[in-house]
Amino acid sequence: MVTAGLAGIGMALPPQYEQDWLWDNVFRAHFSGQHGNGSRIAARMFDTAGVARRHSATAPFELADAADWSTEERMRRYAERAPALGLRAVRQALAAAGTEPDEIGLLAVATCTGYGTPGTDIELARTLPLRADARRLLVGHMGCHAAIPALGAVADYTAAHRRPAVLLCVELTSLHVQPATRDIDQAVVHALFSDAAAAVVVRPEDGPGLRVVDVAARTDTVRRGHMTWRVTDLGFRMGLSPEVPEALSEHVGPLVKDLLARHGLDRSEVAGWAVHPGGPRVLDAVAAGLDLAPTALDPSRKVLAEHGNCSSATVLLVLDEIRKAGPPDGPIVMLAFGPGLTLYAALLA
Repeated sequence: MVTAGLAGIGMALPPQYEQDWLWDNVFRAHFSGQHGNGSRIAARMFDTAGVARRHSATAPFELADAADWSTEERMRRYAERAPALGLRAVRQALAAAGTEPDEIGLLAVATCTGYGTPGTDIELARTLPLRADARRLLVGHMGCHAAIPALGAVADYTAAHRRPAVLLCVELTSLHVQPATRDIDQAVVHALFSDAAAAVVVRPEDGPGLRVVDVAARTDTVRRGHMTWRVTDLGFRMGLSPEVPEALSEHVGPLVKDLLARHGLDRSEVAGWAVHPGGPRVLDAVAAGLDLAPTALDPSRKVLAEHGNCSSATVLLVLDEIRKAGPPDGPIVMLAFGPGLTLYAALLA
């Protein structure tokens, strides 16, 4: 039976900035303005975000004005910057996989931070270049969990058609700086989010190495308003309820139990947890919901500290962090969360 194996991962990161420097030089003034105590609230969120440094394709001098940009201005900048960043990540993944661009049968691009047609997928088809008959798939506006359903789609294609496929997650969250407010959720968002591109090459494999075994989802539509990503005249605005960690803790256990049970596995047999680091409270909630050891989510906490929350690209950064430690001695579970309220999991073995 032909299965889809993870053959190579690549990443591309814009310039990195220290979290304290961003607060002192950009966001302190941003949150002061007409909201006196807004600055104090935001300062507390920056201090407790679990982020030491993060990346921004939007230069600091631009961030000072970004809150006033129209959505059209933000999309223009996305179109100027995202394809080059994505190209770097895809080329790195192809090199790691020993795969040439003309072998690729499907290119999937996941993003929730920029749109336009012709878009990033077509730019990559031109610049790599891909064959004229290569398929393209855009997974748009799903939020932080988009990498996992997109990985499921490219894995299904690879297993069915016996051709390699590429998934690229490219997110420029810095383009969506919002006007200053006293809302705590906006302070949290501005303290956490970051820019990155991450790509993975999937090949038809029946030998050693990690394979995409299964994908599972769980959606709580009653809590659909807990996490939102609205298109406004001033870019995309995220809504984030403080009740999200509690909801994730409730659902993550049953989701993972069902996924593993389908393959005769138990949580104790999982060798690695690639969990999207939505924030420190999210990671704490997932650890509690799965009854994990204190060190089980160290790769996620490290990625959060070094890169911030890069939306859909982040879980691939965590997976790469786990892989750097050497071949796992058991299966890996990927987990990511987004609007819906939606949880996605993938079993790799």
